[in-house]
Amino acid sequence: MPTPLPSSTDLTICFAHVAYQMEATFARRGTNIPHFQVWSRAELAQRLPEADVLVVSGFWQNSLLDYAPRLRFIQSIGAGTDQFDQTALRARGIRLANASGVNRNAVSEHAIASILALARQLHSGRDNQRQHIWRGMISDLSKREDELGGKTLLIVGLGAIGSRLAKLAKAFDMRVIATKRHTATGPGAADAVYTPDRLPELLPQADFVALTCPLTPETTNLIDADALAAMKPSAYLVNMARGRCVDEPALLAALQNGTIAGAAIDHFWDEPLPSDSPFWDLENLLITPHTAGETRMYEENVVDILLENLKRLGEGQEELRNQVV
Repeated sequence: MPTPLPSSTDLTICFAHVAYQMEATFARRGTNIPHFQVWSRAELAQRLPEADVLVVSGFWQNSLLDYAPRLRFIQSIGAGTDQFDQTALRARGIRLANASGVNRNAVSEHAIASILALARQLHSGRDNQRQHIWRGMISDLSKREDELGGKTLLIVGLGAIGSRLAKLAKAFDMRVIATKRHTATGPGAADAVYTPDRLPELLPQADFVALTCPLTPETTNLIDADALAAMKPSAYLVNMARGRCVDEPALLAALQNGTIAGAAIDHFWDEPLPSDSPFWDLENLLITPHTAGETRMYEENVVDILLENLKRLGEGQEELRNQVV
């Protein structure tokens, strides 16, 4: 059994984020645990030696371990933890947990909103609004707004987010098929679930392909030129996963050439997306700036996980909620 954390009165928590109001949210819980917030990486490096617990996401660099003699636990503010050197953390006895699930509702709702926007051409309507254009009725059925009922949604990664997306899609009378690594747990709200190796045969069936999978070596460039070519010319790609799950040059070509009808993308390889990126000017692309997971409930949800893990660590428990290390 691991050594318990110090008592709450001897514990100091550092919250580090560029925008999230973590300290204010934590203070409202009335824990009486000493804590402070930093708003920049430089400030984090300066004050990290004071912290036993660090709540952080984008500011983290593994070189910060040299400034953390007291650090015992890192609660990641996000679900992704690829920025953390897990071997180095284990060597120093530092535990790590992520915030998986905190934005399950937000990302799944962002995904269904993107699907609706593409089907109903809301992005085109906004573009026309800015140009003061009242678009007339369209005779060409392939260019007219569409309905979701009867369409097939392929969800790549039927985890917490994908499962809720499936439930939302069923409310619009869509057929939902999905991939997941462990199919024995069942399809949930999806009509059918398959192992990831079946993806090539599933892609031609889909009207919408939604990525809600984690970034792993297996999912890096999962949607490449071959995958895009396997999709229907009338189909749309919706990426709510990491940017590196999609081969960007292949996607750019597919959108420019009409290999697929369009896409909604929340994550790119390089962020912020460079101002000279050709993606900005594509009429058949809906871009959101890595905001799918944003929600007014984010801080509250992270603090819920943090407090549960502090309780477990204080009791010397081995297993953490969303444990990584």
